Amino acid sequence: MNISPTQPATPLERLATQPGLSEPEKIAEASRQFEAVLLRQILAEAQKTQFKSKYTDDSFAAGVYRDLTVQHLADALSRHGSFGLAQTLTAQLNRPASAP
Repeated sequence: MNISPTQPATPLERLATQPGLSEPEKIAEASRQFEAVLLRQILAEAQKTQFKSKYTDDSFAAGVYRDLTVQHLADALSRHGSFGLAQTLTAQLNRPASAP
């Protein structure tokens, strides 16, 4: 039995099926989301270098809070455009393909 999903599964699939967005707008948003994912990974790795001591909180709640902080910071940086990767990627993807 083949059941089709009622909604696309991933944010990028939902973005691709948005009828009100132009192709350059979809490319820009996909580039921004990629930048946010990359920033999350960079920020999460940067936090792993903290020195452990009896004063650091290694509880589950503190870990969830750190993860949420990293997510929010990465999203804010990518939305603000200060990192610059999304703009570069958008420009490259919107560039017309050169003839061979």
